[in-house]
Order: sequence, then structure tokens, then C-alpha cells
Amino acid sequence: MSTATASLTGVRPLLRATVRHDGRLFAPWVGVVTLLSASSVIVYPWVFPDLADRRLLAVTIEANPALGLVFGPAFDLTTVDGFNAWRSLALGGFLVALGAIFAVTRATRAQEDSGQAELLASGVMGRSARLLAGVALALGGSVAAGVVSGVVTALCGGAWESSLLLGATFTATGWMLAGVAAVTAQLGSDARTASSLAVATLGALYALRGFCTSLDAPSWTIWVNPLGWTLETRPASGDRWAPLLLTVALTLVLVAVAFVLQGRRDFGQGSVAQRPGPARGTTRSPWRLAVRVNRAPIITWALTFVVLGVVFGYFTTSITDVLSGNAGVQQVLASGASTPGALTGAFVRTVLSLVGIVASVAGVQVMLKVRAEELAERVEPLLAGAITRTRYYASHTALALTVVTGCVLLAGTLVALLASRADVGLGVGDVLLQATATVPAVWTVVALSVALVGARPVASLASWAGVVMSFMLTLLGPTFGLDDWVLGISPFWHVPDTTAAAPDWSGLGWLTLVTALLVTIGLRGFRHRDLTS
Repeated sequence: MSTATASLTGVRPLLRATVRHDGRLFAPWVGVVTLLSASSVIVYPWVFPDLADRRLLAVTIEANPALGLVFGPAFDLTTVDGFNAWRSLALGGFLVALGAIFAVTRATRAQEDSGQAELLASGVMGRSARLLAGVALALGGSVAAGVVSGVVTALCGGAWESSLLLGATFTATGWMLAGVAAVTAQLGSDARTASSLAVATLGALYALRGFCTSLDAPSWTIWVNPLGWTLETRPASGDRWAPLLLTVALTLVLVAVAFVLQGRRDFGQGSVAQRPGPARGTTRSPWRLAVRVNRAPIITWALTFVVLGVVFGYFTTSITDVLSGNAGVQQVLASGASTPGALTGAFVRTVLSLVGIVASVAGVQVMLKVRAEELAERVEPLLAGAITRTRYYASHTALALTVVTGCVLLAGTLVALLASRADVGLGVGDVLLQATATVPAVWTVVALSVALVGARPVASLASWAGVVMSFMLTLLGPTFGLDDWVLGISPFWHVPDTTAAAPDWSGLGWLTLVTALLVTIGLRGFRHRDLTS
């Protein structure tokens, strides 16, 4: 038996067990992207019944280039399939990629961290079997997401070829990031580091693709970005399958690199080794402990928001050129329906709302880390001493709110400084005030996770529902013409336009009250409930 064959011994039974145990965890990702795509073809004819409404939609989207940063370019918004491709291609691929990353990490580094891998290795199991099983699960889950979403979308009214091609882009994105996760699983010193590296890579590629497409950058900037290859398939406006071959080739290369790295690292260790801790502990308070536990993610998020601030700030300096080159926007301005200042203000407000939504992810992670420490039985020994439950939980809650505030203001400051150097009609104070007004909305999203982790920890994963709901309602709700009471579910809908003549500040007061109520529920719940319950 060759060395390569021996390293894969036992992969079949392990793959069956992995699919049975972890396969269900990929199902929500399949369901979300299917709902995203199918809902587009169902709702579009109802909301935009005639050509005039569809052309107005196109002008509205073009007038706010911030939407292009998230959803990519809109090639054709006058057809059901063209609208679905714009709304679902980039975002759906991103979601499937997240599912693939977590699937690979769970089956590789997470098992080594928990000790499950060592138990498996004690039997008849090759060294590379777990990596192959994890990659196979991610590839299979991505295929399922593409096939199910494509077929369901077509059955709901989409064209078969366009729907299946759109589903194939979901699969292709999941495959590429499964390869990335397989590599980072060998680099990171633990599962959290490995998944963070993979997600950071996905986020960077996603942001660069949106930035380049929104500014009409040269075509080569799209082709050097692997996520740009899926855009070039052009579902419903070209239906090109050839670019997907590049995604398959990249996936094979990344997986091969992962197997090489896996054969060269020590079991339970990463290529990037952890530094040993101090001989004696120096943390003397719950606040310092919370900072210490979350130090690495906080630094990573700070760097992320520096990049976001520079990217969005630079994009803001170009907003005048982007709008002036758009014929539809010029018609709106000529009719007096809006002004350049109003369009610029709407753009900045959307950008800062997007910054706030991303920042809320950092806050939710801090609170979910509390739950992870609790399940790892590292909280009970702390509370057995002089530290009270309220003090411990309040320290982490304060850290979460502080982190998101710092992230929003950091990015907002950079956007303000860059925007002030261009003639866009907004000064440093205008942008900073808008960023400050966005902070209470972010607090409300984070406060939901505070309440869930503190009072109902079994439902703590529902914390992400606040982030997803805010994202969908804030960026897509107005496009679909939803009623105000529906849009009001998102905290960001209550953020006033501070550049308006008479901004309505009452929404921030309500957000502050809701935040205080949710935090109170979380603190009281954590004080009275059983740990690890």
C-alpha cells in the first residue's frame, strides 16, 4: 500500500459519519440561499409589474452606488432573472462560502481542539482522512446549495438556464472557499484562528470585488479576483459557463496545497504556532479578562475597519464622478426630484449603515464567546471566587458595546477625512455626526445577543438573526417598497439623516430605551439561570 493511500485509510466510514453528524449544519445555508433566490423571482413581478417601475428601480439603484458594493453590478433589472442575478449572485455565494468554511474547520481543526481527532486517530484512520472528509462535506454541501436553489428558483418562475447557472455560481464560490479553509486549517493554531483567516480572506475578496465593480475599474481587476469569475458568468445577460472552470482549477490547487501542508505540520498544531503565555497571570479584573480573551479578534476587527474606512472613504471621494457619468441619475437631477447633495448624503448614510451592520458582527462575537467559555467550563471557577455574575457579564457586555462603538467611529473618521478632501458637499463634521448617530442602532443589534446569551443561552445563535434582518431590511427593504412598520424592525431605519434640514432624533431615543431593556434582561437572566444550561 502506498503512503498516499495509507494516509486516506478509513475515509469512507468517516465521511459517512461526518455527513450524518455535520451535514445537517449545512442545511440552513442551503435554505437561506434558496429563499434568497426564489423570493426574488416571486416578489419581483408583484412589486414591479410594468416596465416603468422596473426602469425606476434601475435608476434608484444606480443613484446609490453603495448597493453595488454589496450586490455587485446590475446588468439587467428589467427582467425577473436579471434582477435575481443582481440580488442573489454575490450575496448567495458569500453565504454558501461561509457554510463551506465552517464545515471544513469543524471537521479538521475543531476536532483536534476538542480531542475527537485524537480518538479517531487511535483507530484505523489515515492522517489525511479527516481533511478529505471535511473538504468532501463542504464540496457536497455547496453542490446541494447550487442545485436546490437553481431548481427551486426555476420552478418558482425563473428561466431554467439562468437559474441553474446562478446556482452554479453559489457552488463555485463555496468550492473555492472550502479550498481556502482547508489551507487555513493547516496554518491556524486553533479552529478559531483558522476560520478567522478564511473568513477574512472571503471578506477581503468580496470587498475588493464590490469596490472595483462600483468604480468601473479595468476588467483585469475583476479577473485577478477569484470572486470576480462568478460575476463574469452573467446569468440572464449572457449565461457564460466557461469562467466556472477557473473556479474548479483554483479549488483543486488549494486542496492540493492543504494536503501538502497537512503532511508537514504537527498534530494539534498549526504552521503559525501559538506563543506561550506568561509564567504568572496578570489579569486582575473581569474587564481585563474580557479584553484578554477577545484581544486577537479586537485587533483583527480594528484592522478590518481601517481598511473599510479607507475603501469607503476613497469611494466617497469618487461619488460625484460616478453619479455624473450615469444617464439615469442625470435625468433625476434634471427633473428636480433630487439634488447632488441629497444623493451624496443618502450614499454616505447607506455606507455608514453598512459599516454599522458589519460592526455588530464583532459585538455579537464577543457575547457568543461568553457562551463558548461557559460551555468549556471556564466560567464556573471564576464565579466561585469573589467575582459576581453581574460584574462578570456586565464586563463582557460593556466590552461588546465599546468595541462596536470604536469600530464605527474609526471607519467613520477615515471616511470623513477622505471625503473632506473632495468636493462632495460634506465636511468632516457632517460625516462624523452621521457615524455617531449610527452607533445606537448597532448597540440595539448587539443588545439582542446580550439578552439571548444571558437569559436564553440555548437560543444564543439567534443573535445572528438581528444582524441578518438588519442587513436585509436596511439594504433591500426600501427597494421593495416595504411599509414603514416593516422597515422599522431594523434599528438602522431609525437612524436620522443628519444632513437634512430638520433631522428627526426621536428614533435614537427609542433605540436607546430598547437597548437598555435588552441589556437589563440579559444581566438579570445571567444572574439567575444555571450555568451551561
